[in-house]
Amino acid sequence: MFENLTDKLQRAFKSLRGQGTLTEENIAEALREIRVALLEADVNLNVVRDLIEQIRIKAVGTEVLTALSPSEQVIKIVRDELITMLGKDTARFKFASQPPSVILMAGLQGSGKTTTAGKLAAWLKKGGHRPMLVSVDVYRPAAREQLKVVAKSIEAKLYEGDQKGEKAGSALVERLAGEARREARNMGCDTLIVDTAGRLHIDEELMGEMERLKKLLNPSEILFIADAMTGQDAVNSAADFHKRLGLTGVILTKMDGDARGGAALSIRHVTGQPIKFIGVGEKPDAFEPFHPDRIVGRILGMGDMMSLIEKAESTLDRKKSEDFAKKALLGDGFTLEDFRDQLGQIRKLGSMESILKMLPSVGPFAGLQAASKNVDEKQFTRLEAIINSMTPKERRNHEIISGSRRKRIAKGSGTEVQDVNNLLRQYAQMAKMFKQMGKGGMMKNMMRGGMGGMGMGAKQRFGR
Repeated sequence: MFENLTDKLQRAFKSLRGQGTLTEENIAEALREIRVALLEADVNLNVVRDLIEQIRIKAVGTEVLTALSPSEQVIKIVRDELITMLGKDTARFKFASQPPSVILMAGLQGSGKTTTAGKLAAWLKKGGHRPMLVSVDVYRPAAREQLKVVAKSIEAKLYEGDQKGEKAGSALVERLAGEARREARNMGCDTLIVDTAGRLHIDEELMGEMERLKKLLNPSEILFIADAMTGQDAVNSAADFHKRLGLTGVILTKMDGDARGGAALSIRHVTGQPIKFIGVGEKPDAFEPFHPDRIVGRILGMGDMMSLIEKAESTLDRKKSEDFAKKALLGDGFTLEDFRDQLGQIRKLGSMESILKMLPSVGPFAGLQAASKNVDEKQFTRLEAIINSMTPKERRNHEIISGSRRKRIAKGSGTEVQDVNNLLRQYAQMAKMFKQMGKGGMMKNMMRGGMGGMGMGAKQRFGR
């Protein structure tokens, strides 16, 4: 999402390199470029003005760290101010003292409320909660059916209710909401997620209905679901909803898209309410808490190593990773079966593009994010197909794979002999590299600290 903004900010910082000190003149030039970059990213004009003024005050004031270069000083100031603007700390999720906690989902039609309701339920389940879903969008039968499909896919409880031929309107909406809360309590569900009706635009009927639901349910959270792709329209809608309902937070959807990022940088400043979650894909687990410092890291090209580490720890099979490391570095090497299993582990993390985007875009990682768009994801499928076309004996001892066997493997996997040769060559190079690493004592050091402690060590290095 932030690629264009990142590139433009990097150019602004580059203009300060080589400068001996920060002056009002050279900082003014950098601020002009930063202002243009933010406006082109569709950041709210008032937000840009406030941000630039705060950066100016600190950049030419006494808070500048003399140990840093001028460009580093400005990057630090911009980072700190962006984090302040986005809320500094990760927002906490509120729960009622007496269950069920009601979560009211608000937003315009097409913002992704129903899908997000399912993602939120899946996130709550992962945290040990017992959520129930209910749709009170009685105006569009397809909306209620969609939530039913979503609930089934994540194995969450759903209160369907019965319209009993009742005319679609606020009376039916309130009846279904009240029944769902009673059902959640009776079923032992500690949270009730209410998927409300949307409109193409804000109108009095919609707001009146939302106000009545708020009064009836006394929700712990009123979350505004905003499509990040709509930019300032999402910001303006959030402000209107907040005036009438008193939002407690925002969820930004489609953060993995090609939007310019202005909504993410404006919406908290305009509403005063924190961004609590972001949707980063279509799958139920493509949903994560909003960490202001990590988002700012992505914007400034510093990457998001913490999110990548957490994703690896929650997704990958720890025992398989440890066993692979021991075999590769201490034993007689790893087999093609082990190689295939590790490819499967990597694919669990998502696309290579999404993984590489979490790495910094500076230093030794420079250019990797741009190169990620050229990665052929189908190559992983081809590699697995080639290994699966081998016999168990061949996978455990690659040296027996003769020319005739390579032809058979290529035919069985729908590839060329050259593809089989390339795989075997890559595998041999990796096996050799791991053996050299093992001889160098790296494995002993890792084992001394505990294989399972690698992730924790990374957390300590990158902070939290």
